[in-house]
Formats: sequence, structure tokens, C-alpha cells
Amino acid sequence: MDWQSTSEDTVPSSIVSERHRLAMLGKPPATGAWRDGDDPGHRSFVTLGDLPLESGGSLARTRIAYETWGELDADRGNAVLLLHALTGDSHVVGPATTGHPTAGWWNGVVGPGLAIDTDRWFVVAPNMLGGCQGSTGPSSFAPDAVEWGSRFPHLTIRDQVEAQVAFSDALGVERWAAVVGGSMGGMHALEWGVGHPDRLERLAVLAAPPLASADQIALNTVQGEAVRMDPGWRDGDYHDAADGEGPYRGLALARRMALLNYRSPDELNARFGRAWQSDVSPLGGPGRFQVESYLDFHGNKFTRRFDAGSYVTLLGAMNSHDVGRGRGGVEAALGRVSARALVLGIDSDRLFPVADQRTIARLLPHGLDGGDAAVISSEFGHDGFLIENEAVGGHLRRLLET
Repeated sequence: MDWQSTSEDTVPSSIVSERHRLAMLGKPPATGAWRDGDDPGHRSFVTLGDLPLESGGSLARTRIAYETWGELDADRGNAVLLLHALTGDSHVVGPATTGHPTAGWWNGVVGPGLAIDTDRWFVVAPNMLGGCQGSTGPSSFAPDAVEWGSRFPHLTIRDQVEAQVAFSDALGVERWAAVVGGSMGGMHALEWGVGHPDRLERLAVLAAPPLASADQIALNTVQGEAVRMDPGWRDGDYHDAADGEGPYRGLALARRMALLNYRSPDELNARFGRAWQSDVSPLGGPGRFQVESYLDFHGNKFTRRFDAGSYVTLLGAMNSHDVGRGRGGVEAALGRVSARALVLGIDSDRLFPVADQRTIARLLPHGLDGGDAAVISSEFGHDGFLIENEAVGGHLRRLLET
């Protein structure tokens, strides 16, 4: 779920302290969300109108921000939908700019001649509903011109996919050549395959489960509680606080907690060990372990590009994930999938273990690898699907060439 691992997490540990110092300069804003009036960068926008929700009622004036690469064929048969992870957005490819706070999260996979070849495919990446980089979320303005804040409704994975379906209709794409997603985006991709089997030809589910387990719900719940316990949370209505104080401490803590799920213990131990950030002995006096500095850097950086309300909303949506809910169970639900499917896991993933992907693969009628998942070896844990470009790209090529 850590969508931006490849830029900061590959730098030497000795550099982290200076970047950490720079990231700490100044108090974070109340929200790191993209707001109306900000530089749109490469985003385009589609307004979908009111969206019915599983919980009842609807979300008014729903908007989806998105980016595209490549050219759409005359028959509209070469469109690929890319669905991002929890803290991602539509900026899959390209550098950081004033409109995009971070570089693209899959620069090594999407582009001319790469695994998802934009000389062949028309690639579309929306920011998910409830997010904070242009699509409607808690930091967006409601019809009364005030931020949604605490009034923003509960969303499910199915709600978000229904928004993506309406978005597809608005683009005029009746059937996707492929729907590809990793982590939370993999939940969306799987829901596409089950709920709308006639609208996609190929399916790629990367490092995602068939349903959110008790363990995974617990990990999300404590992160959400870290945000809510921050006095700056104000029950979710902090966007226009007179003191400009948002729940950045709680959001940074939640991010630090999440990173421990995204990386493997072996990688953290090998990378940092018990290395000390300063010359002061850990047996007495102030000082920091390098791994502490690493976590703090990412926590503080995160508060400058994300919104706390979106984080809580998206964690709740992840907890709702169960493709078998109301469909006779997981086995019956996955039996509906008609797309040729790649299911990929990471051998060191402790967030969504390989057993999750093997369950999906065993039950899909048209798996690329029969009844098994493709498994890649990586030291990076769950984040391997974002970092291991050559290995992941090789499997995506196999899918897209079929």
C-alpha cells in the first residue's frame, strides 16, 4: 500500500537524517490534499453526479480526477484501467511538479516499450473515490461550499468500483482490455472481475486478498484510531480550523505504523540493524536509531501530501472488502470472473500474505497460471509490487500478450 516507495526508500540510510530535517521544517498544513484552485498538473476531471451508496443514500456531485497515457484506438479496444493503492493517486507516470507532490508510482512499469506499453495501450488511472488528489473526498467541497469533513459518508470497495464504472461510462469505455490493481487497487480490480465480468477482458490482482481478514482489519483500525486520537482531528472537521491545526501528528503516526506492514522485517534489519543516527551512545543521553529517523521522515512527508479524513475513509473501505458478501461466499463470487487473470503475490508480504493470492488463484476459472498464483521473491515485503519492476513487469507482459 505504500505507493511511493521507489523514490525515498532506495536512498542510503545516511541521507535520511538530512531529508528528515528538511521535511520537519515548518508545521504541516491542516491537509495535504489537492484543493480546488491548486495547479491541476496533468489531471483531468469527470463529474458523475450523485452516486448511490451501499449504506443507503447517495454522494452528491461526485467527481473523479484522472490521468491518461497513450492513444485510444478507434474501436476503443486498447484501454487499460490502473487502480492505485491506499495512499496513491492518478499520477502513475511522470516527475513531481507543482501539481503533483510526488513522482509517478510506476515509472518503471508504464511507458513506451515498458511492460504496460503506452505505444500500444491507452492507460487510464483515476484517483479513487474518497481520495484526496482531485476526486471527491472528505477534503472536497460539498454542495453547500463547505468541506465534507465529518459529513462524508462511509464508503465500501463496491461503492468505489461503482464510481469507477460510472467513470468508464463517461469516458465511453464499455470494455477494458485489462483492469490492473495492487493492494487496495487489487481489491478494486477483483471487485471489477466479480461484479462486472462483461466489462473487462483481462484482470491483474497484485498483492491483494479476497476479503479483509480480522488481522488486516485490526491493523487498519489502530491506524485510524491514531488519527482520531489527535486533538487536531476535531471529529473530522479540521479543514478550516482557525488555528490551521490539523491532525498531522496522528496522521504521521498512522503512516509510521503502516510502513511496518509494508516492509519485511528482514529488509529493515539488514538495512538499519541497530545503527545509530548520531554518535551518542544508546545507553545514555539523547539520540536516535536510524530506523526511527526513517519512520519519522516518511510520517512527516506523508502529512504534506495526504488528508487525514481520506486516510480514515479509505481504511474503512478496505475493511469492507469481501467479494463473497451477499454472493454466496468467496468461492461462488470468484466463479463469476470471466477475464483471463493474473494473480501475483510477494513471498515476503506480511500484510497480504501469499496464501491470500493462492486462494484467489485456486478459485478463478481462467487463471493465467492455472490454479496457482505467480509469486515473486523480494526483500521488500508488500511494497515489492511497486519496487520489483522487472519481475512484476514480466508477469504483466505475459497477461497483456495473451
